Amino acid sequence: MCRPSALPTIGRMAGPDSPPGPQASEPVSWPVVLGLGALALLFPLAELTGASDALGAVPTALLLLGLVAAVWIGGVGLLRVPRPVLTLTLAGAVSGVVLVVLSLTLGTRPGVGGGLAVLGGAFEVLRSTVLGTLAGVFAAAVQHTRSPRR
Repeated sequence: MCRPSALPTIGRMAGPDSPPGPQASEPVSWPVVLGLGALALLFPLAELTGASDALGAVPTALLLLGLVAAVWIGGVGLLRVPRPVLTLTLAGAVSGVVLVVLSLTLGTRPGVGGGLAVLGGAFEVLRSTVLGTLAGVFAAAVQHTRSPRR
């Protein structure tokens, strides 16, 4: 009987010709996905602390969006997190779900109910997922530019 460590890894290149860095067959790091998705908590935190009132709603949203994007792209790209596009796509989905749950819990969308609330929640999750995918593409590009040249 073969030991599990002696079995070849399916779908993964092995040997001296393997490219350095994370491989596409490596598993997604769920702690990274959940941690990056939790950065969505910065948006309600800005509301609760009054930063949104001091800076204005639009500048605060743009500032926080830029900060989250920089952390996502920089963190995943520079730290060579495996599967950057999938990781940040999932982080975006988590972020959208966090925002929807907080919106429902804190009642930040008064007067919206029924089908309109469901549609708004679905749009938020979709928007966050698409932004996560775009950030993942940029993070993959950062990883690619940082890989050693042959």
